[in-house]
Amino acid sequence: MGRSSKDKRDIYYRLAKEEGWRARSAFKLLQLDEEFQLFHGVRRAVDLCAAPGSWSQVLSRKLSSSSEASAVKIVAVDLQAMAPLPAVIQIQGDITKVSTAHEIVCHFEGQPADLVVCDGAPDVTGLHDIDEYIQAQLLLAALNITTHVLRAGGTFVAKIFRGKDVTLLYSQLRIFFREVTCAKPRSSRNSSIEAFVVCQGYNPPEGYTPNMSNPLLDHRYDVDFNQLEGPNRVIVPFLACGDLSAYDSDKTYPLQLDTGKEYRYVPPNQPPIRPPYQEACFLKKNNLLAKERPPSPRRTPAAPSDGDEVSRQAAAIQKLSVSS
Repeated sequence: MGRSSKDKRDIYYRLAKEEGWRARSAFKLLQLDEEFQLFHGVRRAVDLCAAPGSWSQVLSRKLSSSSEASAVKIVAVDLQAMAPLPAVIQIQGDITKVSTAHEIVCHFEGQPADLVVCDGAPDVTGLHDIDEYIQAQLLLAALNITTHVLRAGGTFVAKIFRGKDVTLLYSQLRIFFREVTCAKPRSSRNSSIEAFVVCQGYNPPEGYTPNMSNPLLDHRYDVDFNQLEGPNRVIVPFLACGDLSAYDSDKTYPLQLDTGKEYRYVPPNQPPIRPPYQEACFLKKNNLLAKERPPSPRRTPAAPSDGDEVSRQAAAIQKLSVSS
């Protein structure tokens, strides 16, 4: 297959390269903003699980173009290294550590964030129950650190895998936010179980103290609002973002979209930093990969020496004398 094959099969992958985004996921945040006005009045934003940086790119471009661009601060957090971005402060750290939350607030000079976004996801196994559970735990980890850094009334956006327990997650999020919506951007493939929870109006329970040492909503914390059964398991409101004018992420488009505009291949905006296959690529490029060795020639056994023959005969004579 040629290198233009994916450009034809995935229109958002192609548009991401043409518009300079690091990944097609940038369009998901852009379409969520069109629907919910996420960036309105935002001056301090946090991007959790940020690598390779497409959502940080969106925050940088959108917030830096506002009238209060000089007061804008964006912090990106990920365990992996990420190529630098303009107006983005990077933290290579763990979102489950309270030290990471303190470092975020330190960059904001003690002020809480207005917006926290998280597009993180595990390496899927294909077993939906396991993938949904791991993604739910990642979502709760992101929510946990969000309670340390988000201001009252702020917004939290995160990826979610829609499964049988999505209403339970919704109930947990509703404890901390006045309005929670499960949204599916147009750029997210219909074949994917991913969606995004848009949580607006951060309003934690009275007396709640953020704590990284315990799981969120542990039943030992407070039985009055931790009972997520019965009426609390409500139906999650679901919203498909975008109208029919947007590109369909599951459709194949021709390479020449506009009449009179010739197709031109565009390489990816940002190659991966230190990918696992980097060493293998270097070895292959320099012809250093292990090659099959030719079979070694058979060696002719050496003729026995006179001493060996005498020893063999002595042993045979001893064996006969013992048996007799």
